[in-house]
Formats: sequence, structure tokens, C-alpha cells
Amino acid sequence: MVRVHVETYGCARNRADAEIMEAILLDAGYELVESPEKADYVVVNTCAVKDPTERHMSKRIKELLNSGKKVIATGCLPHVNPAAIDPRVSAILGVKSIDRIAEAVSLAERGEKLVSVEGWRERNPDKLLFPRLWKESVAFTVPIAEGCLGGCTYCATRFARGVLKSYRPELVVRWVKEALARGYREIRLSAEDTGCYGFDIGTNLAELLDEITAIEGDFRIRVGMMNPDHVLDMLDELLEAYLNPKVYRFLHLPVQSGDDGVLRRMGRGYTVEEFEEIVRAFRRRIPHLNLNTDVIVGFPGEDDEAFKNTLELVERVRPDKVNVSRYSPRPGTVAARWKQLPGWKVKERSRTLHRLRLRIAHEINETYLGREVEVLVHGEGKKGGVEGRTFNYKEIILDSGEPGEFLRARVDQAGSTYLKGTAL
Repeated sequence: MVRVHVETYGCARNRADAEIMEAILLDAGYELVESPEKADYVVVNTCAVKDPTERHMSKRIKELLNSGKKVIATGCLPHVNPAAIDPRVSAILGVKSIDRIAEAVSLAERGEKLVSVEGWRERNPDKLLFPRLWKESVAFTVPIAEGCLGGCTYCATRFARGVLKSYRPELVVRWVKEALARGYREIRLSAEDTGCYGFDIGTNLAELLDEITAIEGDFRIRVGMMNPDHVLDMLDELLEAYLNPKVYRFLHLPVQSGDDGVLRRMGRGYTVEEFEEIVRAFRRRIPHLNLNTDVIVGFPGEDDEAFKNTLELVERVRPDKVNVSRYSPRPGTVAARWKQLPGWKVKERSRTLHRLRLRIAHEINETYLGREVEVLVHGEGKKGGVEGRTFNYKEIILDSGEPGEFLRARVDQAGSTYLKGTAL
């Protein structure tokens, strides 16, 4: 029997695609193995969001090929920069062609090479109609859409994922119910931008959350990243939906820059004030909100004043977590053609912002010391103890607890990236 290992990188959307491919391979009679060493074929489900990531993908594919493995490249890299893929691979599939994975292996066994990298105009299947591999876990990711409505000048992911395609609410609800029936207790709603969900089919994220929270049972919902410009269109409705206790008090709202001039060059479609307006509205209605944001440093045209504005915004808004990225030009994007900042300056700004975000995160987490919090236990921690998530999706390490269990815990220690506590 032909043995296949699926190795996936990048976002939750990519991981869901990997589970689809695994289910299709199993249904076709192939054996799934947990390590590339035991596999005849290794499917490398690539990410291409940043230049360093792309280089890592290219290097990994070469390593596997040089070790004698047959490799199938899938994911975003075939769309963003196919030249980075070693020509020795046995097949290449884009994100719209993952349902052809078993066909790709079958053809490769006969010495034929399938290359299927259609764009969203040529092929845009509804992936909630595909099977998924159910893995042993507390959390299950449900994609609610693919693609976006944005026009960011730096983003190459949209070349792969395309324009927004929202999945029908009844299909999303059906997958949530199935996951809960199988014992999952955390539902992660994912998309390139959950904030624009439904805009193409006459609904929105708030209405979807109302349908999901109406499902019986004790479970939690983590809403994935949403862009500010689309949140503004449904802010009041969304806040009402977030008040349901089944929704984590967690908001991932990327600002990307604290300077309006840079935001315009990025093509982000909102202002710093509008970002802050959303944050203020959420904090007024949602106590102990866990605010996560993203910032890109070193974007073309970001001068010292613009970076200072970003630092001041972070100090003013005080997010619980800031995901800091160094800008790197991506093939085919508008921003790649602009004058780039020196690498040393980008690194220096990244370090400065990183130090600031760790200080703020630590100060916020210290306010939890001595408090009792609700926790959903996820399982064994990477460095000992038991890992869980609080009511607002903060990571906490406990002394005990069973996966899938809801319990009360007292916070005893606070770091910049996690809490430690005692189960009560």
C-alpha cells in the first residue's frame, strides 16, 4: 500500500485544507503515516505569506527530495511563486485543487505529473462539501469562507485564495453540530477575513454567530481574524453576538500601522481612529476583552514619524498581544515595486516594537493574579502541566485537568505570553 504523509504550514485555513486532503487520501485507499520518514509520498502544504516563509518552504521541499522522498507541493506557494518549487516534485496542486490529491498520487505512481493551479475564476469549489479527517482534539476549525474583499498592496495570499466566497450558514452550522457530536468543545471559525463573511450571500458574521450559539450544548467559539473596515459595517450587531457566553471574549483585529498615511499606502480601507473606535466599543460592552492585533513594520514609505505613531498607538490601545511582522516584498504585489527600507532599520523597528508589546502584555497579565477564571482544558502542555484557554482565550498552564473539561482556576503566575494557575 502507498503511504502518504501530509506536512502542513501556515494558517488555520491551510490546516483545514490538509485535513480535507487526508480524508480524500484515506477514502481512496492510501495509508496515512505520521512521519515523512515512513512515507512514500510527502505532501508539503505550503504557506507563502512572507519571503522568509517562502524560502523555508523551498528549502524543505528540496530536503525531502534529496532524501529520496517523492513530494507533492500544495497550498499557496504554487500560486504566489511557482518558480520557488523544485521541478523534481511529483505533482503541484493549488488551493482550489486539493480535492485532486488522490488523483495526483495515482498519476505519479504511473509516472505522470499532475499540475493543477487554477485560480478562483476557473475553479472555486465549496470546501464544506468535501470530507474532513476527524482528529483527536478539543478544538475543531470550521472554515466559513475563502478569499477576501480587500486590496492590500502587500498581500500575495489573495492571489491564491481569490475573491470572497462565503459558505452557506446551514453548511457551517451542520459542521459545527457534527464536531460537537464527536466531542469537540471549541469551534474555531476561520477565514482570510471573518469580518466580511456573508457580504456576498446576504448575511454577516453576527447573524452566523447567532445561529451557532443557538445550538444546544456547552462549547466555546473562537472567532478568527477580522479586518476593521468590515467590522464597522455591523458593529452593533457583532457586539450583541459577542455577549453570548459561548463566544470567547477574544478579538483579533489587525491594525497593521498606527499611521494613516501608511495605511493608505497599504490599501487597508480604514483609519487609525476607526480602529480605535471599534476597540473602544468592544471594551465598553465586553469586560476583560483579550485584544490581539497585527503590525507590519518597515513598510515602504514608513518614515520615523510614522513608526513613532505606531508605537504611540500600541501604548495607547494596549493590546494583550501584538503579532509583529517585518515587511518583506511579495511577488506580483504593488508594494514590491516601491522603494524598500534598509534591512537594518526594519530589524531595529521590529525589536523596538517587540520589547514594547512584551512589556504591555506582561503588565496586563499581572492584573489576573489571584483571580478565578473559567478554563477549557485542551490537554498536556508542551513544557509540562496542562494547557487550557480562559474565558477570553488567554493561554493558561494548570496543574491538573482533563481535555475537554470546563473548570475554575486561580491565576498564580503571569508571564508576557501565558498565565499559570491552579485548578479549583
